Amino acid sequence: MSAGKRTGYASLPLHGGKAPAWLFSRMVLLSREILAHVVQEYGAREVLRRLSDPYWFQAFGCVLGFDWHSSGVTTTVCGAVKESLREAGHEWGLFAAGGKGAASKKSPAQIAGACEVLGRDAAGLIHASRTAAKVDSAAVQDGYQLYHHVFLFTSSGDWSVVQQGMNGHTSTARRYHWLSEHVTSFVDEPHEAVCCDLRGAALNPLNLVASESGDVRAACTQLACLPPETTLRAVEKVPDLRMPARHLLFPELDVDTRYLSKILVKTYERAPEDFETLLGMEGVGPKTLRSLALASELIYGTPASTRDPARFAFAVGGKDGIPFPVDRPVYDQTIEILNKAVDRARIDRSERIGALKRLAHFSGAIGA
Repeated sequence: MSAGKRTGYASLPLHGGKAPAWLFSRMVLLSREILAHVVQEYGAREVLRRLSDPYWFQAFGCVLGFDWHSSGVTTTVCGAVKESLREAGHEWGLFAAGGKGAASKKSPAQIAGACEVLGRDAAGLIHASRTAAKVDSAAVQDGYQLYHHVFLFTSSGDWSVVQQGMNGHTSTARRYHWLSEHVTSFVDEPHEAVCCDLRGAALNPLNLVASESGDVRAACTQLACLPPETTLRAVEKVPDLRMPARHLLFPELDVDTRYLSKILVKTYERAPEDFETLLGMEGVGPKTLRSLALASELIYGTPASTRDPARFAFAVGGKDGIPFPVDRPVYDQTIEILNKAVDRARIDRSERIGALKRLAHFSGAIGA
């Protein structure tokens, strides 16, 4: 499988608080006008491409006047985009589902609702949303707990994911970008980009979607199809084999073998055909996958990758007053100018289409 494109990194320290109502309402309006220009000039798919680019996403947040580098850029920009699509999305063929915290769990229902209106099958999009979330919460164990998931998609079935996790110990956040255009496999280098200011061995990552983890994915799937005792016996040997180097690769398992046994019985009865199916099974989470990965190395000699997946100046100011306070009159004027430009472009385009139709009719009349 070809690797997903990584486009860069961004620094995302955790910051508390939220955007004030007066700013967020303007962010919704300005994001709608900016996206309207992108859709009009390049189409709805281009919006997905740009939101999957961490640099463009960060610049977008700056132009909208939000804090230039905090974790809130992700949640607030996605929230503004989702709100802007409530009104204009159907016209553009562009939709958003999910959000922060409990809102992220509403993604499947919201995708299904939009697809019902569109008259298309939602199964593939729901699978993409769920699998992207499962990969970054279980198959990539980098110390960040997911708390935000937004799934964007077009009426033609293209999709993009922007989700974020937090690490309370380091007070940092990590943002994961996905783009369907470049996803040839959900479990082999699927990310468009992974953005964070902390990377490397200090996080003790376990990366089961790295290309070099192909063998361990196959071994985990094979183990999941075997009687549970095979894996449990291997896991029981882990304390005796935990040398210093091993400790860096595999932090404390903290696995309740009774619970693990129940999950392994379920996988044994289901006999998943591949790693993606195993990943999607209910109950198969980070601890189960870590146990399978470690057991597969002990039994088959297939080590899992520990490669960390994470390898504009303001236009209107920022909510924290950096580099200067948001200038509300300038902000409102920007929205108004962009809105008029979009309307003007619509008129110009309709006039051009009308002229072409008249020309075609005239040419046909001459030919007759």
